[in-house]
Amino acid sequence: MHRECACGDALKSYVFAINLQVPGRDHYSAVFYFVTDEPIVEGSLLYRFIHEDDNFRNSRFKLINRIVRGPWIVKAAVGNHAVCLLGKALTCRYIRGANYFEIDVDIGSSAVANAILHLALGYVTSVTIDMAFLIEAQAVDELPEKLLGAVQIAQIEMDSATFVEVQQLRDVVPPLTTLPSYQSGISWYKLGRSLSKQSKSGRKEADTENKIDLH
Repeated sequence: MHRECACGDALKSYVFAINLQVPGRDHYSAVFYFVTDEPIVEGSLLYRFIHEDDNFRNSRFKLINRIVRGPWIVKAAVGNHAVCLLGKALTCRYIRGANYFEIDVDIGSSAVANAILHLALGYVTSVTIDMAFLIEAQAVDELPEKLLGAVQIAQIEMDSATFVEVQQLRDVVPPLTTLPSYQSGISWYKLGRSLSKQSKSGRKEADTENKIDLH
């Protein structure tokens, strides 16, 4: 599976992007990219997730999180080793391209999730959380479940988020690429790269480990 860009290069990698949309006075997006150079096996659970309809996707897209470090009030609100079918709890939009699949998760679509998030944001500079994304197995032949991707976020500085104009995005995307939905607004805040920056005090703001498992 590949596509040709304007420069003639074959882009063989498949990108799986998860965009957590954070509502508020300023809107943020925490975007995680998982990339594989291996072909997606036809008929596999991942292949079905990509190609079937949104009802199927909503019933399978799952998050497991663990609060590694943080105040007790955050641990109590979020829960430790909490498991959630994101497609059932929140509004998710799925965008499939030639070599990418994007999931936009609207956290503001749930009053409960929105309240918990804004509580956690009050302590965000002292919180470390592990998040694992999976496609839930619901039949014996789909077991064992394996990680689609995992990420750790630590001590985020929201002020370090980068303001990105739409034109800037178009300048770095090959002309033949269809822009994902989160690029269609006037502007958005992107945390994807800023999560790994160092704060002025030298404190690490994030440590990210990404993995995609297709087997």
